Parts: sequence; structure tokens; C-alpha cells
Amino acid sequence: MKKYLFLSVLILASLVLLAGCGNLGSISSAARGRNNIMAADWEPTTFEIVNNIDGVTMAVKEGTASATGLTVTLKNTSSSEYIYGEYFWLEKKIGEKWYQVPVTFDGDYAFDDIGYILAPESSSEWAVDWEWLYGSLDTGQYRIVKDVLVSKDSGKYDTYYLAAEFVIQ
Repeated sequence: MKKYLFLSVLILASLVLLAGCGNLGSISSAARGRNNIMAADWEPTTFEIVNNIDGVTMAVKEGTASATGLTVTLKNTSSSEYIYGEYFWLEKKIGEKWYQVPVTFDGDYAFDDIGYILAPESSSEWAVDWEWLYGSLDTGQYRIVKDVLVSKDSGKYDTYYLAAEFVIQ
């Protein structure tokens, strides 16, 4: 009888351990996030279209990308004026898809409400430190996404999204 009880407990323990090694869906277990956030909980990108402004680009300045921040260069070769602010999103590429990096900040947060002008035929550098919002990034392929506005004749604005990819080693 003790033999069967021991065997039953051993089988049950094995099943529990095997269940813990289960699949996270389409996201690999290597994609687990910081602070015990599971990558399966990461939201897919909401940005279907990026970098679709003729004459306006954003690129990570060489040598500036770190686990806690970077500098981007925005370049405008068009004849239109654009406006951008402090707001940004970080996304990580997992497999072939982009996912939003989870915010690690507890509570409500906000960005300074400021508009920087990207004049026609000009360029600008913008430095960002995201450690306060996202913490320190793990190794992987990431992109930073910013919204850029262009004024219309009606006084309203069209919104476009620029993305620049970078790698954290």
C-alpha cells in the first residue's frame, strides 16, 4: 500500500512539474519580461503603419542606445513643418512581431506637454531616458515610436508615427 501511495505522489509531482514547463503560446519562454512580467501578457503593437511621411525620418544616433535610453535624430527634407513632443512608446520584437514593452512605473504617469518644431529642410536630436517608465531593458531588438503632427489648413492636425529600431546587447 505504501508503495502505491509513494508512486501516486511521485506521478502527481511529475505532472505538476511538467505543467510548469508549458508553452507560452506563440511567444518563447526566452521572451519573459522584467520584474516577473510574462511575455505572454505583453500586448501586440498598435502601430500598423510607421515611417510613412515623405521626407521625414527618425534614426537612433550611433553609439547612444543603452538599456536605459538613447538619442534619436529626426530629419525633415520636406517643405512642411512638423511638431513632436516628449511622448514615446517602446516595443520589443519577439519572433517576427512587435510587442509593447510593459510599463514598470507604479501609478499614474505623464509626459511634459511640449511641442518641438521640426522645420522644413532641418534636423533635430532628441534624447530620452526611459528608466523611470520602463526600467532597464533586457537584451533584444527594440524600437522607439514617436508621434509627429503636421498642421492642416483647417487648423487641425494629422498624426503620423515614426519608428527607429535598435538592439540592446
